[in-house]
Amino acid sequence: MKKICSALVLVLVLASCQEQQKIAFIDNTKVVSDFDKKKDFEKKFQAKIDVFNKKADSLQQAIQIEAQAFQIKASKMSQKDADAEYQALLQKKQLQDYQLKTEEQSLQLEGQKQIDTLIKQMRAFVKDYGKKNGYTYILGANDAGSVLYGDDAKDITKAVIDALNEDYKKE
Repeated sequence: MKKICSALVLVLVLASCQEQQKIAFIDNTKVVSDFDKKKDFEKKFQAKIDVFNKKADSLQQAIQIEAQAFQIKASKMSQKDADAEYQALLQKKQLQDYQLKTEEQSLQLEGQKQIDTLIKQMRAFVKDYGKKNGYTYILGANDAGSVLYGDDAKDITKAVIDALNEDYKKE
């Protein structure tokens, strides 16, 4: 009986000596979407998109005006001259479309690079946050289901967002 009690006491002592793991989770999507730096970037980037759209609209309008002018004077031109001017107008339109497509792709690439940078920054921040606050694990919850259930007491999303935005204000 003494051996059983001694073994039980030993197991309890060993179990109580084990380090508790501190585990929490964050909603990745919410952290990124509520990151003030991302919001600021989106405002600035939207301004670039608006400038691009205005430029594209004005170029499209200018080519339409040229096309209308061509239609009016084409009836007074020889077929050969009309064909040559039509081809020149067509080439101008194709070049314009190519330039606009290239600029649009460049804008998309710039936006994606910036978002990727923000996500990397957020991940690095969460890693440092976890270390500073003694977490063994900080899991990421998202629509893909990496955390299917989590006790609300273990959800540190708001705390991480607040700390991340506070850190951004210091920049």
